[in-house]
Amino acid sequence: MDIRKFAVSPTARLHLRDAAEQLMYADSNSSKPMAVNLFGPGSKEYAKADAERSNRMLEMLKNKGKPNQSAADKAEVATDFLVACTESFENLEYDKLTGVDLARAVYYDVTIGFIADQVGSFIGDWGNFTKPSTKG
Repeated sequence: MDIRKFAVSPTARLHLRDAAEQLMYADSNSSKPMAVNLFGPGSKEYAKADAERSNRMLEMLKNKGKPNQSAADKAEVATDFLVACTESFENLEYDKLTGVDLARAVYYDVTIGFIADQVGSFIGDWGNFTKPSTKG
């Protein structure tokens, strides 16, 4: 059997939850889910973002083996990784921003930090990127 049968999808969709773990919608009748489409660990985009994150962390640790990284530096590295792994948002607005600027604003805003947390957890789980079964 060809092992590639078990390959994961390069992207997956995450329906966002609020801080109380309730699914988020952009309308009152729950017809517009607030979601993010993400590049996963089986994608070239994720691999590139992960390599860049690792390189930045190594650069910051070169100070005689001692961490030389402020909280702001850590937040920037984490945000840049999530931004690079974000393909798009659905039904989500932030100061009329779009694309990379929207992703950066959402992930860097500590008042909605639960979004960055759930995105980080989601993309770290290969199972979220499994392809749907074709069997009925």
